[in-house]
Amino acid sequence: MERLLGKNVLVTGASSGIGRAIAIRFAREGANVAVNHFRDERGAEETLGMLSGGRGFAVQADVSDETQVGAMYEQVMARLGGLDVLVNNAGIQKPCASHEIEMADFDRVVSVNLRGAFLCARNAIRAFLKQGKGGVVLNNSSVHEVIPKPKYVSYSMTKGGMENMTKSLALEYAGYGIRVNAVGPGAIVTPINLAWINNDKARAEVESHIPMGRAGSADEIAGVFAFLASDEASYITGQTIFACGGLTLYPEFRVAWASGE
Repeated sequence: MERLLGKNVLVTGASSGIGRAIAIRFAREGANVAVNHFRDERGAEETLGMLSGGRGFAVQADVSDETQVGAMYEQVMARLGGLDVLVNNAGIQKPCASHEIEMADFDRVVSVNLRGAFLCARNAIRAFLKQGKGGVVLNNSSVHEVIPKPKYVSYSMTKGGMENMTKSLALEYAGYGIRVNAVGPGAIVTPINLAWINNDKARAEVESHIPMGRAGSADEIAGVFAFLASDEASYITGQTIFACGGLTLYPEFRVAWASGE
């Protein structure tokens, strides 16, 4: 299936994890992919080596830096000749008790996850408007748009903000043929989650809270992004699709303890 044949795509944070899986899936479906990374040139090159038909190139940029984002878009437009889809995937988290967090750490998470997503979306929308043929912005959010996450307050705040950004941009630019959606992954097997993935006890605890009983894979998330980028999702905008194995269904209510039954 080549639902994205000939589409020009930028995926931020694509040197590993979900970003890498998205880049691979999009290339397999016929897209030309710009693989963004921050400081992981080796990882970006590994991603490129996995793309079907050599459909890609690497571009370095800190997405929280306006100047670097501008330079990245200049490279993307020059190399690809245009842009059809942006995937805002770059993101970081830093666990810390909220009363102890250093503001420098807080600011960095907000700068990458939310400011960076907006900077990239703004530049993509500028390109879409100039091209005059619409486009797609996809944001990699999280179940923590709606589920609080103690000790990760900066991360959760950015994902809540991303939900509103997704809806606001979708509403503002719907009349221009620009669709803006988000995907909210749950517990996914990626390098960012190694703390529990490689610990049998911790992983069992995580998976015990997932109604489907298992963590998801990056490939499963990539499939949702590919659908939303394609014309099959042409009437969907302003939505977050939660791909979480049921985590957002209040899994503790699988047992009707609240009703006494």
